[in-house]
This record gives sequence, C-alpha cells and structure tokens, in this order.
Amino acid sequence: MEQTQKRPAALAVWLVIAGVVGLWAAFSLTMEKFEALIDPDHVAGCDFNPIVQCGANLDSAQGSAFGFPNPLLGLVGWMAPVVVGMALLAGARFAKWFWILFTAGMAFAFGFVVWLIIQSIYVIGTLCPWCMVTWVVTIPTFYAVLLHALRIGAFPVSRGVRKTADALMGWLPLLATLSFLAIIVLAELRLHLLDFFF
Repeated sequence: MEQTQKRPAALAVWLVIAGVVGLWAAFSLTMEKFEALIDPDHVAGCDFNPIVQCGANLDSAQGSAFGFPNPLLGLVGWMAPVVVGMALLAGARFAKWFWILFTAGMAFAFGFVVWLIIQSIYVIGTLCPWCMVTWVVTIPTFYAVLLHALRIGAFPVSRGVRKTADALMGWLPLLATLSFLAIIVLAELRLHLLDFFF
C-alpha cells in the first residue's frame, strides 16, 4: 500500500479548526430547526432582518435538499476533517487512495455549498448567518485538500502540476478571499445589501 510521506501540519491544524467551526454552525442550525418544529411561531436567533436570516433558508425546499434538514449533513460530514486533522497531528500517514476519496468528499461539500449559495442569493433572497459560516470554512478546506492531494501525487498528474499545487498552497488565503469577495459582489448585485443597511 503506497502511502504519502509528507506530514502536512498546517493542513492538519486547519482541518481541525474548520471541522470544529463547521460542526458548531451545523449544530446551531439543527437546534434552530428543532425549535421551529416544536414551536411554529419560533423566531430564529439568527433572524436579524428580512435579508439576513436563517428561518427562510431552513423552511425552504433547498433547506432539506435530500429529504431531511441540511444541517444534519454538517453534523456528520464535519466530523471527517476533525478526525483526519487529528490523525495527521498524531503522526498518521494516509495512502494516496485515501486522499482521493477525501478530496472527492470535500468536492461534494464544495459543490453543494456553491449550489446553496446560488439558491440563497438568487432564489430564496436571504443570507443565512450560520450557512455563511459553513461557506467560510468549506471553500478554503476544499481548496486546501485538493491542492494537497495534487501536490503529493494522489492523482495521476504531471510533475509540473504537482509543483504548481505546492506553490498555490501558500496562496490559499488569497484564493479564499477572492472567492468570498465574489460571493459578496453577487449578493450585493442581487440583494442590494448596501441600500438595505445604509
């Protein structure tokens, strides 16, 4: 069984942090959903105004995309980065096939988040605070895991691609920031946030 040799300490720490933050957001949304089921008149603690709120998102069809509340996916899914990060910090070495599967899982999470961002901005017309917390950790985590998998050769790519992926790891904060700015611009153009707040 071929195993990767490089111990990605920074990635491991980020995975733990992102996983804990993602779990926190998923747990908070799950509790809001429970409260809404118990009391139909419940106003979510994250409902700040007609634009920034959780209630509309939780009650929408998109909020239960697979037939159950989306936060339950987060409660299960965010355990994986925490476990992987802690294992790496403890000295674990994972085979390349593991990184392929882990990258595939993060790609699904990234794709789902992108779909939810589009639905939130263009269909529901609201920005859910806890959802946005999830966006903030999912996007850079996907970039980091993908680039790491590429740089260690988990995928059959050329040496040049591996070197480029390794170099891009240092640019992750910028890549994530540009992604967040794109979301902000789209939200402003569609929802006119500045007019609403000012």
